[in-house]
Amino acid sequence: MHRSRFAGIIIDCETDDLEAAAEFWSAAFGYPLKTATDEDGDLYHALNAPDDETYVEVQRVDHPSRVHIDIEADDIDAEVARLESLGARRVAKVKRWWVMQAPTGQRFCVVRPANKHFTKTANVWE
Repeated sequence: MHRSRFAGIIIDCETDDLEAAAEFWSAAFGYPLKTATDEDGDLYHALNAPDDETYVEVQRVDHPSRVHIDIEADDIDAEVARLESLGARRVAKVKRWWVMQAPTGQRFCVVRPANKHFTKTANVWE
């Protein structure tokens, strides 16, 4: 048994100026920027969304700009296998998560839980 849920929206930006991209999306959504606290600060900037909403991150990428979603799971391997049984495929393992592709072509990531409401709001899978 494992749990998973829709986690957040990642705005992929093909840019050399991640700070400017994050400031744009911060102003567009009205969410202040969070302070980068780890070594990934040059790759990601999180926006401070309200607690009851999904997270939003701005990510510097080397592919064309797009938006992707994250699914958070307490057992990433089990969730990846479940999604594969639905027709998704693995694209790449990155650090602690999987990039996957839906049968319809959209990319998404399966990541560790980050939302404080995960236990209360996640789906339970046998």
